[in-house]
Amino acid sequence: MNKTLRFFCKTLNPETKVSTCTQPILAIQILLVGLCYSIVSASCSLSNHKPPPLPILPLPNAFQLQWQQGNMALFFHFGMNTFTDAEWGSGDLDPTTFNPTNFNASQWISVAKKSGFSRVILTAKHHDGFCLWPSDYTNYTVRSSNWRNGKADVVSDLAAAAKDAGVGLGIYLSPWDRHEPSYGDTLRYNEFYLGQMTELLTRYGEIKDVFLDGAKGEGEKDMKYLFESWFSLIHQLQPGATIYSDSGPDIRWVGNEHGVGGSTCWSPFNRTVIEIGSVDNDPQYQKQGDPVGPDWVPALCDVSIRPGWFWHASEFPKSARKLLDIYYKSVGRNCKLLLNVPPNSSGLISAEDIQALLEFSQLRSSIFSHNLAINALLNASSTRGGIQDPHFSPYNVLEEGLYTYWAPEENQSMWILYINLQQVVSFNVLQLQEPIHMGQRVIEFYLEALCEDGVWKRITNGTTIGYQRLLLFQKLKSQHLKLVVDKSRADPLISYLGIYMDPFTIFSEIPDENSEAYFNGSQILRSTTTNNNSQSATV
Repeated sequence: MNKTLRFFCKTLNPETKVSTCTQPILAIQILLVGLCYSIVSASCSLSNHKPPPLPILPLPNAFQLQWQQGNMALFFHFGMNTFTDAEWGSGDLDPTTFNPTNFNASQWISVAKKSGFSRVILTAKHHDGFCLWPSDYTNYTVRSSNWRNGKADVVSDLAAAAKDAGVGLGIYLSPWDRHEPSYGDTLRYNEFYLGQMTELLTRYGEIKDVFLDGAKGEGEKDMKYLFESWFSLIHQLQPGATIYSDSGPDIRWVGNEHGVGGSTCWSPFNRTVIEIGSVDNDPQYQKQGDPVGPDWVPALCDVSIRPGWFWHASEFPKSARKLLDIYYKSVGRNCKLLLNVPPNSSGLISAEDIQALLEFSQLRSSIFSHNLAINALLNASSTRGGIQDPHFSPYNVLEEGLYTYWAPEENQSMWILYINLQQVVSFNVLQLQEPIHMGQRVIEFYLEALCEDGVWKRITNGTTIGYQRLLLFQKLKSQHLKLVVDKSRADPLISYLGIYMDPFTIFSEIPDENSEAYFNGSQILRSTTTNNNSQSATV
């Protein structure tokens, strides 16, 4: 910098009198003096930038951040039950029952990618114990099915298709195994289970997710799962994999299987409060998290596109609008959506499911492809480092990504973003994001609009934001808005703000579903028989 200054200043001869200079030379000299001043000012300004605020614990690790930014994943329930119209298999069926003659893993992955899902999870083994890969620890696998002359490997095909498409692969290995003779012998079965887990984590490349639960039928053999040993081995073999269970360690269950997160939803959590598979777990705690929890364990919302988790010819998928409603209540509530789309008995995802997924994708694109606030004029009640410092400018909230954000000055009691949309627009959706690598902070906030009569009117409010919050409200028209954070664990930070129009959803105050039914949950369950001879599960 000093060399640059010396270069420019040398051009001004201190012995030259202004009166002897021609006008063009004088103009150039004045310009250069101004440039020198600007460089010096910029140098001083750069050296005085205020550092970022201190992160507030707990914080997500790199793999949790990557997981959260994916928003949605597809679950593929596929196995022996696909061919028997059942939800829970008995574990004693002939392996030749499994025969998906048109199986095409690339079709599954193509559907996921075209619909906007960045990861997929496969039921490599469900409760019946039948393995979709040729395990060396049991004969109850695709090797004994006669399909593809006993040389098939569903996991391998799916792993290859996912890798080619750039889609992350996850696996579900059911702890409950109704076929394995060693089940009930804690030592022998845990060794067996870890042997199978090792196969899955070492044969098929990178595994992004490992999905675990504590499901077990009523009256089953007493069995202790050594979860901490499992977690350690999984992280050893696949350091980048996120592990899901009722209580983490990386991702927690949201406490229901309707895809509904808590209207208050914290990623901070206390893992010691929740036991995997326990009937005594508090579903509200799982749903809401804990603002003073010591662990970062964000929530996963699982739900099936059909009434059951496995494919049944008599069942049909949810509509695109229903999926959009679920999206608002999961992805829009600081959770990730895990949507089950079960392949059919031919080995393909059914046409009606594909249609629903594509329409769901089109709805999201139509609503969220253009932020109505993108050209807004912004101001704030305060800005960290002052308005001359762009590092924490309110305009950062219009840039996508976690790592740029508006930060207010310290020691404030209320924090306000003023938004001038520059024209009157119609809208009914607010999107907010926090830079969660700095911790989850906001406790309460609300949005106000300036009405035609000049009065500010509160139009919506919320409790938590986290990675993403979507609030749907009655359609209105306005040009001037105020986002007010009135309660926060630390100075609130906002990384993104979006204003959108959803013309498809009819806003209502219908409460969330709170059914006690679980098709594939993590509690001790008892089975009941439905009209189509498939089993569902109830507490």
